[in-house]
Amino acid sequence: MAESKSRNPFTPADAAACFDDPHWAARYPPILNVDQAAALLQIPKATVYAWSSQGRLDRCKARAGKHLRLHRDRLVQHLFEGKFHG
Repeated sequence: MAESKSRNPFTPADAAACFDDPHWAARYPPILNVDQAAALLQIPKATVYAWSSQGRLDRCKARAGKHLRLHRDRLVQHLFEGKFHG
């Protein structure tokens, strides 16, 4: 029988550990605005909004009035799970 391997060994604890350094924690706080999320992922802001509209960020986002906010650790985890690809 073949060994069962985890498809994604990158855990939520790994995502949080990326920001243990105070410099990165200050630059990317736990709740990100769209500018911060785009900078973290190195993509245009328009892409963040497009992914949000397409439902690709549903696990990571919340609205504060008309403003989009993203949970940093969930966003990084989402990235490593490959959820942004069509």
